[in-house]
Amino acid sequence: MDRKDTCEIYCYDEEKVNRVQEDLQATNTSGVAQMLKAFADENRVKIIYALCQEDELCVCDIANIIGSTVANASHHLRKLDKQGIVKYRKEWKLTFYSLDDEHIKQIMTIALAHKKEETVNV
Repeated sequence: MDRKDTCEIYCYDEEKVNRVQEDLQATNTSGVAQMLKAFADENRVKIIYALCQEDELCVCDIANIIGSTVANASHHLRKLDKQGIVKYRKEWKLTFYSLDDEHIKQIMTIALAHKKEETVNV
């Protein structure tokens, strides 16, 4: 089969390859991959989206927003907390969650904009 999306030579620009490989070795790509895995679940994306809309939400409100049990919402929130995407605070018997920082909101905004463009360009 004749493929047009592959190269017929081994390496075109060795200088660029070496420079990027050096940069790559000094970058925590594994941590980024782990963080982005948290975005790979639709319920967690819904939670992140909800927290982009409101600065802070109680676990029970998040459960209602995503249409799940409090236990299921808590499970997803623990995963998001472990990845540094959300943070929480306790107030009496309530637990409130918020995004860890503005970067998470930016990632969500960019992902939604990309998806919207992708849909328009099809």
